[in-house]
Amino acid sequence: MSRAFVNEDATHEPEPRYTLPARESPRFDAAAARALLEGAHIGNTQSAEAATGYTWGDSVLVPHIEALIQEAEELGDERMARLGRRYLRKAGRE
Repeated sequence: MSRAFVNEDATHEPEPRYTLPARESPRFDAAAARALLEGAHIGNTQSAEAATGYTWGDSVLVPHIEALIQEAEELGDERMARLGRRYLRKAGRE
């Protein structure tokens, strides 16, 4: 194989794992909202979407995202608050 097609220095980080309750759990949507923001925070929203079954900006999660924004602001985590606001914009809110 040509070296042009081999990147020996590439890092192959494993896909992140998200701890989620059972889908039937009343806590699932809140955990899914957190997972989507965490996925965005590490630059891998796609993995969080696959894990949760929700897409970025899904309006079902808006109340949970709003709560996470408030929590992030209280903790001084501007990055997570900004990601939450970006989610709300995608959902057509804020």
